[in-house]
Amino acid sequence: MKPEPIRSDREVLAGFVERVTYHNEENGFCVLRIKARGHRDLVTLVGHAAAISAGEWATASGEWVNDRTHGQQFKARFLKTSEPTSLDVIEKYLGSGLIRGIGPVYAQKLVRAFGERVFDTIEVTPDRLREVEGIGPVRAASILAAWAEQKAVREIMVSLHGHGVGTARAVRIFKTYGADAIQVMAENPYRLARDIRGIGFKTADAIAMKLGIEKSAMIRVRAGISYALTEAMDEGHCGLPTEELVPLAEKLL
Repeated sequence: MKPEPIRSDREVLAGFVERVTYHNEENGFCVLRIKARGHRDLVTLVGHAAAISAGEWATASGEWVNDRTHGQQFKARFLKTSEPTSLDVIEKYLGSGLIRGIGPVYAQKLVRAFGERVFDTIEVTPDRLREVEGIGPVRAASILAAWAEQKAVREIMVSLHGHGVGTARAVRIFKTYGADAIQVMAENPYRLARDIRGIGFKTADAIAMKLGIEKSAMIRVRAGISYALTEAMDEGHCGLPTEELVPLAEKLL
């Protein structure tokens, strides 16, 4: 059954991720339990995230829905996460398994050693990690690599959001291009329509407009013609006469 909306107006929800109930690494779909501001009980949040972990601070915009099976949920259109700030939540975040080389035991050791500056220590003075008992060069290298990976994911997602890309699509873009996602979009955002299922020419074109590409730019014209031909192929054609192709391209462009 489709969820029934309780309130249709756009709302904002913010709080700590208490538990990741479900996360699909392929498409980013996730079900989270959030300790949200203004709510006494834990809230169920449904959305998309390239990576998510208990302890992170989540900010989402969307609407409340009443699912007939699972009850009241917050359905997020945009979902952004950031590192926690309080010591107990930092420890939970580090011990969640998100950072390779750190489990609950080493999370506790790191927080005891570096306190609220543990993230700065990993990023700025990583040599100090070896001051913690049990962390040798191999484990330290694993921690650093995982930390850099998570930081890159977060920066890319923030950048995609800044271009007006919804979280679900941002996850698909990241999963397709990885660390090159921002460069691909800057060089040719129309590749999104060609490479990613669920992103058509109109979506790619809207992103291109936000990036400052002119309506008369040749890269846009080529993309429109190519997309018109692709749609014709989906209908069984192997080509189109010019007099049929031009009106289709004009409609798109």
